[in-house]
Amino acid sequence: MILPQQKALRRAREEERRDLLNSLSHTQALIHQAYGGFNCASDGDLIESYVFEINSLQARYNYLLRRFKELEGAT
Repeated sequence: MILPQQKALRRAREEERRDLLNSLSHTQALIHQAYGGFNCASDGDLIESYVFEINSLQARYNYLLRRFKELEGAT
């Protein structure tokens, strides 16, 4: 028999899992977009801004992926 607290915990984990997957997908799309801008840029300052943006987005993606893996290991 599953207790109400266990059901609530499962629902909360599933919701967090969906949120993380959505954030991973969105961040991946932003990384792709930033690389597209980087590849088209010719101004040094603009290139530098894309490098920072890509690095920032990759750090966010790595965090989200690590959090997702932690959540998957907890279930």
